[in-house]
Amino acid sequence: MAAMTLDHLSGGRLILGLGVSGPQVVEGWYGQSFAKPLARMREYIGILREIWARNGPVTSDAPHYPLPYQGAAGLPDPTGLGKPLKASIHPLREDIPIYLAAEGPKNIAMAAELCDGWLAIFYSPKHEDLYDEPLKEGFARRNARRTPDDFEVAATVPLIVTDDIEAAANMLRPMYALYFGGMGAKSANFHANVPIRMGYEADVRTIQDLYLEGKREEAMAAVPQKLIEELTLIGPKEKIRDELEAWRESAVTTLLVSGDPPMLRDAAELVLG
Repeated sequence: MAAMTLDHLSGGRLILGLGVSGPQVVEGWYGQSFAKPLARMREYIGILREIWARNGPVTSDAPHYPLPYQGAAGLPDPTGLGKPLKASIHPLREDIPIYLAAEGPKNIAMAAELCDGWLAIFYSPKHEDLYDEPLKEGFARRNARRTPDDFEVAATVPLIVTDDIEAAANMLRPMYALYFGGMGAKSANFHANVPIRMGYEADVRTIQDLYLEGKREEAMAAVPQKLIEELTLIGPKEKIRDELEAWRESAVTTLLVSGDPPMLRDAAELVLG
């Protein structure tokens, strides 16, 4: 209902981003089991689309989100008052685009199969092989929603125009140290798995050890500048302009950048000029 409301308020411009999060957050903050996250997401997306289509009261006999609630072993018994419902809001669009935030191969494949786009938080055009096969697998599945020609890949790319590349990298070290070192349990940090797949396993283990020992400054210093430069667009305009060619040739269709108006003007000039 929130998605339908925002779609009305934005004049049909909403893109709904979804993600499975991780066990620390799901179990520690939301009080839910993290078991079978991909199956749960698949089910969730299907229910959302049924609600938006508003063809009738929504039911589901799938295991994770049964509608109406039927109860299960270890869970409270139903009151018996639940019944299939239909949204009271009439959607502006009956098919709101969904982009899936995904990092692992299976999750990326599911994004290509079920969704309209993929939100890639740590993408590097130097490692296209990590993304090509999962995307192809998803597009090849029966009843895949999109093809490579109409599927969006929106990559978060820190962009800093400066002559001091090292200073720009240092600005980003706290964020990467947090995500690779302290975001999630050491045994289940999906963010850390991305640079590990890129060949930085030893560096990531060092960052994690330092961060979890409370040595955050040392963890930041341990993030390789080479890795930072592979994931970002930082440096003089000439360097960024040259590196943009690899992004243009990649699967990425949209660069997600943020900053103040002068930085956004620089980004527009670099990309369009």
